[in-house]
Order: sequence, then C-alpha cells, then structure tokens
Amino acid sequence: MEFLLQHPDFELYDNVGRTAEQIRAHQTGAATTDDLHRWAKRDAEAFRARHPLTGAPFPVPDLSPYRQALDSADTPAEFSTVLNALLDAVEPFFAEVIDHLALASRWQNQNRGAERGSPSWLLRDAASRVSSALAMAAEADLRILRAHYDPPPDISAFVTQKPTANTAPPTPPPPAPPGSRKR
Repeated sequence: MEFLLQHPDFELYDNVGRTAEQIRAHQTGAATTDDLHRWAKRDAEAFRARHPLTGAPFPVPDLSPYRQALDSADTPAEFSTVLNALLDAVEPFFAEVIDHLALASRWQNQNRGAERGSPSWLLRDAASRVSSALAMAAEADLRILRAHYDPPPDISAFVTQKPTANTAPPTPPPPAPPGSRKR
C-alpha cells in the first residue's frame, strides 16, 4: 500500500507549535481569539487616540500585612479581624468593578430580552459572581465565628437529659372572654 503524501514530514507535523484554538479555527474557517482582538484593535485606532486607555494593570496592593496577620492568627476572632480588614480594604475597588460590569451589560440596551449566554447576560453574571465571591468570604467568616461562639446544641445530650420539675410544658393562655372573637 502506497501513501500519497507529497511531504510526509510537513503534513505529519504541521500543527506543531499551534494551539488547539488555532487548529480548530483552521479546520472550521473561524477566527481565533487573537484574530478578533487584533481586528478590533485595528478598527478602534481612532477611538483609542481619543480615549487613551493604557491597559496597564492596576497597581497590586501589598497584601503582606494581611498574610502576616493571617499567619499569626490563632483564634477565630483574630482570623475574623484579618479577613474583615481585607474585605473592607478591597470592597471599594470590587464595587467599582461590579458597577462597571453591570454598566457594560447594558451597553446599547443589549440587555433588553438578553438570552442566557449572550454577551449582556455573561457580563451581568460576571458582576454577580464577583459580588457573590465577596459574600461567600463574609459567609465563611460568619460560619467560623458561629462555630466558635454559638455552636449548635448537643442534641444527644438534650435527648438523654432527664426531665426535672421545672421542665413542665407551658400553660396554655386563658380562654378569650365571650364576644371578643372576630367572626
């Protein structure tokens, strides 16, 4: 059986160095993510000249004091102090990100009747998830504090507890006087 490959090494290895997205895009004739961003950048040159957005990352806050404090925390109260200090410090920044994502989801009223998976829906969901992440961290703090300060009662000890004279059921309220009932 004879193989009809003109350049067997080239055909065998022509995808080396390509990403899965590039291979799939070539097979389907679709644009890659890089293609889309490159085209958008080209088409927005005049806009970028009027609105110089550097795209440079925001300065990363120094979290070393929070990490050092967390390493030193021995009690739930100390842990809570560190976590809440961090959440209080980052809340204004995340609030701005959440607001911007929510605003972006309403760009040109694309949110009107937006279906699940649409760009508007994804942006709104991203805003919600950032907010949810902060709420989850706060909930974790509350659960740690509740477990420490207000643990649930030991049901088995409650069930095996012998009744005492003071454990009589409460007395029912006295009957209502005649004519006081609503009809």
